[in-house]
Amino acid sequence: MDITQIASIATLDADLGEWAPKPTALTDGVRERSVAIWETPGIEVGLWECTPGSFSSRRDTFTESCVVLAGRFTIEDSAGSIDYRAGDVLVTPMGWVGTWHVHETVRKVYVINEHLG
Repeated sequence: MDITQIASIATLDADLGEWAPKPTALTDGVRERSVAIWETPGIEVGLWECTPGSFSSRRDTFTESCVVLAGRFTIEDSAGSIDYRAGDVLVTPMGWVGTWHVHETVRKVYVINEHLG
């Protein structure tokens, strides 16, 4: 292996492609876009962005780790809620079910670890 196999991207300036409606939106007008920058079986690393609004979220088969680059949001589930902003790190483990409330457009780096087997 050498440096040509290293995946990298300018996180704040990267083009994430076209906006699309958020399929699990609970409020009108929620849009998202993303780009994967590295993948191998069971792992995906990328950038994701979402406009303000609320949407449901489930982690049935994977754990997601994130670093928030921009924006502000709250996630909630049956046990309560937590606020996040740029610079924060969060992990939503397999089995987590809840709701995201995006207050300001969010951009994050994500790592998805599929639970294979």
